[in-house]
Amino acid sequence: MSRLAAPLLIGLIGAAILIALGTWQVQRLAWKESVLAEIDARIGGAPEPLPVLVSPADQKYQPVVLQGTIGEDALFVLVSRKQVGPGWRVVSPFATADGRRILIDRGWIPHDARDAPRRAGAAEITGNLHWPDDRRDATPENDVAGNIWYARDIGAMAEALDTKPLLVVVRSTTPADDGVTPLPVDSSGIPNDHLQYAITWFALAAVWLTMTGVWIRRRLTETD
Repeated sequence: MSRLAAPLLIGLIGAAILIALGTWQVQRLAWKESVLAEIDARIGGAPEPLPVLVSPADQKYQPVVLQGTIGEDALFVLVSRKQVGPGWRVVSPFATADGRRILIDRGWIPHDARDAPRRAGAAEITGNLHWPDDRRDATPENDVAGNIWYARDIGAMAEALDTKPLLVVVRSTTPADDGVTPLPVDSSGIPNDHLQYAITWFALAAVWLTMTGVWIRRRLTETD
């Protein structure tokens, strides 16, 4: 039995560690799903007037309703919609009824519709305050001169359109913003890979135990 001690000990300790890691990921999954549920509830809440004092940490995803005027200028952010293809997010200035100029992400247009005329003027907007984190290590720098943006860099966009660095992502526009498909805020872009990680750890534990069984079997069949 002494020759089985090492494989048993190694097998059980290794499997225990892998199972513990899988269990931890299951716990993280429950936590993340709770967080996402809270975010979804916040996104879909009753819209409120645009706050006077803005706090990104406290007001991200806050639903708002705005009355004011859509400006004629626009910035174009290159995006691609699944099963649809490439296009542009249209970001325009919006002058609120109380005199503030902010940014609105109006939604998506096809790639070849960039130069098509778009509605400007009085409108009521419902949407969500958002501070997007579009930029990744591989994201190109924005071509500000050519008006080709690869990320919604709010500070640079606010400077380009002479607005406050405040963005509302549109859910609906009244009157309708013809030709523009809203891309409202949702939680689908927030990573939640904990189930995949849990399955991976549990699968590794099963493989570890299988290999331990093979090792033990070889030890048992070894001749003295």
